[in-house]
Amino acid sequence: MRNTIGNNLSVTLFGESHGEMIGAVIDGMTPGVAVDTDYIRRSLEKRRPSGKISTPRVEADEFNIVSGVIDGKTTGTPITILIKNTNTKSADYSKLFDTPRPSHADFAAECKYHGFQDRRGGGHFSGRITAALVAAGALIQSALEKAGIYIGTHIKELRGTSDIDFTDYSEDIKRLRNSSFPTLTEATEEKMRSLIEKTAKEGDSVGGILETAVIGLPAGVGEPWFDTVESCLAHILFSVPAIKGVEFGAGFAFADMTGSEANDPFVTDGERIYTETNNNGGINGGITNGMPLIFRCAVKPTPSIFKAQRTVSLSEMKNTELSLTGRHDPAIIHRAAVVIDSVTALTLADLLLTRYGTDWLYVEK
Repeated sequence: MRNTIGNNLSVTLFGESHGEMIGAVIDGMTPGVAVDTDYIRRSLEKRRPSGKISTPRVEADEFNIVSGVIDGKTTGTPITILIKNTNTKSADYSKLFDTPRPSHADFAAECKYHGFQDRRGGGHFSGRITAALVAAGALIQSALEKAGIYIGTHIKELRGTSDIDFTDYSEDIKRLRNSSFPTLTEATEEKMRSLIEKTAKEGDSVGGILETAVIGLPAGVGEPWFDTVESCLAHILFSVPAIKGVEFGAGFAFADMTGSEANDPFVTDGERIYTETNNNGGINGGITNGMPLIFRCAVKPTPSIFKAQRTVSLSEMKNTELSLTGRHDPAIIHRAAVVIDSVTALTLADLLLTRYGTDWLYVEK
């Protein structure tokens, strides 16, 4: 029953949705790295619910770093981040103790933990836990930016509405960092917000596709077989609630290409080697090639909806119907973008420390 990921740099998650607090422990962090608490705070704000397109449950997400940082810099020992839960309504979930929600973790958790799990608000399976993941990832992400590595995620598709592609990676990622809604154009934001609001009024939910770009990664990071960049990222990406598909570069579109269409020709300007196209998403043989790292994640619709659904009574072993009450998101995709940024930062930092040594993030050398 493991809640830790990473090799040289690892993160452990703990807590439950309606427990006293949630948190994360980062182990293996480079000593002497400045911790940007404002950066962490801004990242948590991007994950926070927002008006009619999110759950009414709004937490302050005030975080406290209780170990591993002194005078604003990492010590090299485990970093513990705590976030209190202050806005819980556990009574809303009492009927769910006996009737698992379709497509939620309720039934699977019952089978694994024999009924001893914390069921309130989804317990340890709740998207609430991603707040701790964002705090941990933001701490690492700010350190990566000091090393010239930048990560940005936008909503590429949402139920028939598409955002534009990344073009100027640096400017696009900068825009996403300063935007409250993760799209590359205001027009797309308006359409997507309206669609989520319409779906919420119908008592339903919606998913979509997130697209992530990473620039500044050096070539030569990753391993050729079981710790490829793709496999390490896929491991942590599939750990994020609601992620049901991951593709790199052209992804499944490769199935309709010939080799001459799929291959990325190498060229040089006399100083560096790069590829004319980037169908492989910045990765060859599981190792970075210096081009932008590109991948997409499919986000399923939020399973907690207000339409009547078929389920079973666990105590009576009878078919029944469930109609939810309480506070639930009609879409989590706009809040999930910063979660994807955060887990990407954690994994890439782990791969970089594996490649260059655990002191690599110390920039004052």
